[in-house]
Amino acid sequence: MLVAAGLAVLSGLALLFAFPPLGWWWLAPVGVALLAFAVKGRRLRAGFGLGMITGIVFFGPLLSWTNLHTGYVPWLLLALFQATYYALLGMALSWALVESLRKWWPLIVALLWVAEEALRDRAPFGGFPWGRLAFSQGGSPVLDFAAYGGAPLVTFLVAVAGGLLFMLRWPYLVGAIGVMAVGLVVPVQTPGGAPVTVAIVQGNVPRMGLDFNEQRKAVLDNHVRNTVDLAGQVRRGEVKQPDLVVWPENASDIDPLVNADARAAIDAAAQAINAPILVGAVLRGPGENESRNAGIVWEPGNGPQEMYLKRHPVPFAEYMPMRSLIMPIARAITNQAKLLRTDFVAGTEPGVLAVGPTRVGDVICFEVAYDEVVRDVVTNGAELIAVQTNNATFNEAEAAQQLAMVRLRAVEHGRDSLMASTVGISAFVTSDGHVHDASQFNTPDVMVRELRTGDSTTLATRLGKWPEVALTLCAVLFLVLAAVRRRASLLLGDGIERGRLSRRGSGVGDHPDL
Repeated sequence: MLVAAGLAVLSGLALLFAFPPLGWWWLAPVGVALLAFAVKGRRLRAGFGLGMITGIVFFGPLLSWTNLHTGYVPWLLLALFQATYYALLGMALSWALVESLRKWWPLIVALLWVAEEALRDRAPFGGFPWGRLAFSQGGSPVLDFAAYGGAPLVTFLVAVAGGLLFMLRWPYLVGAIGVMAVGLVVPVQTPGGAPVTVAIVQGNVPRMGLDFNEQRKAVLDNHVRNTVDLAGQVRRGEVKQPDLVVWPENASDIDPLVNADARAAIDAAAQAINAPILVGAVLRGPGENESRNAGIVWEPGNGPQEMYLKRHPVPFAEYMPMRSLIMPIARAITNQAKLLRTDFVAGTEPGVLAVGPTRVGDVICFEVAYDEVVRDVVTNGAELIAVQTNNATFNEAEAAQQLAMVRLRAVEHGRDSLMASTVGISAFVTSDGHVHDASQFNTPDVMVRELRTGDSTTLATRLGKWPEVALTLCAVLFLVLAAVRRRASLLLGDGIERGRLSRRGSGVGDHPDL
């Protein structure tokens, strides 16, 4: 068990190092293999405990950005809760990796990993997909498979490679390398639409932290000023005139639909740059102690036009589920409970907005982690994907992890994409997953780039959730098959033992065939 616990720790570390900021993606299959080594042949309780060790070692540091401003307790609770899913995975692996199914072990490992992520991405309160194997593969050849089956297929292939490593034989090792390398020859879709020139404005904040909303006028002024400066560069011929401008989430935490000063400031910026601005704003209402996280198209001279309301607000951060029960606990474990007095109300429609000459799929912050939210904007006509985010409450590691998700989404749906952040990282991501013009963290910046619009769909976009459904059902079938094989083995062993006892009692020796 001591050796198994050590393997579980190494598994968690390998998985952690595969993700940004280090981004050693090739360690992800190693982490998968090490967990399989740790739990193989163990009892269910041991599998659960070893999976929990891997989960704690992995999720603890991976999610450490959550403790920067809320304190240690919320971070530890989140990490432990996420680790519980790895505990269930460890238990499932210890159950399914029976000797009679040895030739299927690589497939079993991969299917169970996909099933674990499918559960964690949805439950409870809509799930928390951070840390999916697919999101570690930003620089990997296997990322290109996202165009054929989305994040679930990428996770599956990485875990298959890990399962092959687990077999500890040279042919399987070669197979693992082949699985990870075959993406080099997999074609990805290139948008064939008209080019558009897009500008990202990263205005920065006066200081990092959860009190960014107390600095809301300064944050709005920063984005207005940087946009006006960009307009000056355009007039001097230093920068090409943008067709549209994207501001990040929380660029205006003063509701510009009711506050005349905020409205005038955004109007001035739009008219100066002479292009529509996609403004990230917080809106009051619709009810008391309620708000909405919005992306608003702001046209020069015409003001606010189409609007997207965030569909998947973050539980315990943007709204409080079971408020009467949870709020007393929140007050006890964090000094930021005062910020939870307002609930963000979820929108109901995909964020497809007409911004200048193109239709932009607006995705706000953590929504980029959810398959269906991003897919919905593409199936509803988005020609570009824009992720508006505010990383001022976190750190550069969190921003880098989020950018890795944007890379996967760009390949998955064959759309040029971008991430606009208040403090960074802001960047363009082309449909091949490559990052361009990435900004420095915690600094003001403006970047302008020509992107291609897209109107065709990838296989992944057309298939939607069905690859994940099929893989998860296969995982369940293997768990059932393992139960059948285990029962047959027990019955056979019990029958042989009874035969031996009977022969001994009658004085008959063991028959050599038995």
